[in-house]
Amino acid sequence: MPDYLLDSNVLIRHLRRHQPTTDLLAALTLDGQLGIATISRTEIIEGMRDHERDKTRLLLDALMAYPLTIPIADLTGDYLRHYRAQGVILDKPDVIIAATAAYHGLTVVTYNVKDFPMAELRLYAPMPE
Repeated sequence: MPDYLLDSNVLIRHLRRHQPTTDLLAALTLDGQLGIATISRTEIIEGMRDHERDKTRLLLDALMAYPLTIPIADLTGDYLRHYRAQGVILDKPDVIIAATAAYHGLTVVTYNVKDFPMAELRLYAPMPE
């Protein structure tokens, strides 16, 4: 039974009533547990609109939240250093999500595959409609 770590862009589409994303999350729930890295919670709360507060908090509270621990922080730093040495600059929140997924053996669900170049990651990348 796979478990999934949702990228912020997936959560945003769901919260903005993108029906294909809502359907996807319902289907994934039948296949495993849905979770987020705590950095995703920060990103979602930062970008939410005032009228979305209650709905957003209910969604976030329903998801398993994976904190930024020392091993995940170290793996994040390793990823950032490795890709920077190759001339690739990655967004730190995305790398925290990647490290969280790698550490816990989760599949990242994202609409932005390019943000996750780590070969060892399992990605689920639905086509946006």
